[in-house]
Amino acid sequence: MDDLVNLFGSEAAPSEEMPAYLPPELKLVNPSESRIEHLVTQMKWRLEEGEGEAIYEIGVEDNGMLVGLTDDELSASLHTLETMADRLGATMSVLREREVETEGAECRRRAMEILVRKVPEHKQFIDLKLAVLGNVDAGKSTLLGVLTQGELDNGRGRARLNLFRHLHEIQSGRTSSISHEILGFNSQGEIVNYSESRTVEEIIEHSTKLITLIDLAGHHKYMRTTIFGLTGRSPDFAMLVVSANTGMAGTTREHLGFALALNVPIFVVVTKIDMCRRFMIEKTVSQIEKILKSPGCKKIPLRIKTDDDVITAAANFDDDRITPIFTISSVNGRNLDLLTKFLNVLPSNKHVREREKLTQDPTEFQIDTLFSVPGVGNVLGGHINRGSIKEGDCLQLGPHDDGTFRSVKVKTVHRNGLPCRLIQARQTATVALTDVQRDVLRKGMVLLSPEINPEEGVCKMFEADIYLLFHTNRIGCGFETTIHVGGICQTCRIDTIKDKEYIKTNEKATVVFRIMKQPQFLRIGSRLLFRQGTTKGMGEITKVIPLHETHLEDAPR
Repeated sequence: MDDLVNLFGSEAAPSEEMPAYLPPELKLVNPSESRIEHLVTQMKWRLEEGEGEAIYEIGVEDNGMLVGLTDDELSASLHTLETMADRLGATMSVLREREVETEGAECRRRAMEILVRKVPEHKQFIDLKLAVLGNVDAGKSTLLGVLTQGELDNGRGRARLNLFRHLHEIQSGRTSSISHEILGFNSQGEIVNYSESRTVEEIIEHSTKLITLIDLAGHHKYMRTTIFGLTGRSPDFAMLVVSANTGMAGTTREHLGFALALNVPIFVVVTKIDMCRRFMIEKTVSQIEKILKSPGCKKIPLRIKTDDDVITAAANFDDDRITPIFTISSVNGRNLDLLTKFLNVLPSNKHVREREKLTQDPTEFQIDTLFSVPGVGNVLGGHINRGSIKEGDCLQLGPHDDGTFRSVKVKTVHRNGLPCRLIQARQTATVALTDVQRDVLRKGMVLLSPEINPEEGVCKMFEADIYLLFHTNRIGCGFETTIHVGGICQTCRIDTIKDKEYIKTNEKATVVFRIMKQPQFLRIGSRLLFRQGTTKGMGEITKVIPLHETHLEDAPR
């Protein structure tokens, strides 16, 4: 955290290592029945660890040396692998094949990397969320339109029109709100979106891996919306889109810094290479590499030029250091196949693996959008932080202005625009409630399981360890700023700074924040971002001061 300054932020804490990619199998030729049983058990474990995906390397020694197999050995090994996959109901697809040159060899020798995929039994598909960041006019919405629709852009933004939600977005060509698109892959790694008249329901039905693409605003005036998308939607990964002709301009550095501060793994896509000369593209990529290597990031940039680079990047993406860089064109389609292949083999990370654990916790649903649907009534959109929700559940809604909660009943649940039986931790969904008036609802409220005591988390004051990323001078008591905690966005004031009078850039401190408006439900350990003008900072909630204690402090003495 101490180094996160050149961008404006600190380096995120390193994530735990996940053994999704395990030592390779050299060859699997005619194994005994007991050996088959052992290998099936091992494959099952690999698939569980990789959230339904595992990569097998055939013809590669444990130290990574390519030795290759003869045609007969490779055929027998593939047959064995297919037998193992069939027993588990998994599918196989070849990611890459290489011919190994060996001196004095009488016949050719080859090595293969094979993706084995099986949707976990409790899921309909492997589910990942990808936030799309970048400066205004970098080509974010256009790229998503090309990826999800399968048609190249005409150079004037035709591909992005279906992603816009408001008329002023269509007129200006600039995203101002958070929009969601889905990209589905089948068991063979093919994109299922591209069939004619394919509906959302059909895409979901035919997908074994579904990536939700969260398109965020790039213009500086919509920065609050972008930060909200990063904190409230809890993406598993982020894609930073950079225009080849402008480089790391505008809000690009800020977006990169926020992703690092929230510990979201990131990769870079350089767009518009069709309208730039080679030296300009090289200049932009070199600038990105320099920033990624700086003390504020400490990343290892990896240029993606071939299919081999894609597999190497995906295999090492979860160590929090490798940052792949793609150079693509949404107009002529150059290198788009490399990007789609990377998205297909993109591995699950620690956020994905946490879902199973969070699903077992009591329910907590953060409300960030309100709708009124004819014939249905009031509908709440948001993100389920933990637990699960299904039709008929009785939950607690609040906090209201006085800090209280009321009992409500779930009428229907929708996800990706379709009705569903159940939503689980870290999913974005909409929930309709019975007999709830519009005037009692507001953004920032939560739905809680009846077994949770809301009084322990409802507050108007809380303590946090913060790190000031940037400020022109210094901040002290009385400083007011906008705080983002998950889906909550509130104006807060610093009431107390412990053990010091002021905080300067790059300094840490323990402070007490006072929420200026309605009380909120907060959890200890939640990460926060705060921003006011050029001031930026991050932190973690260490203590929640109950509402009744706040009232005692405010009482006249």
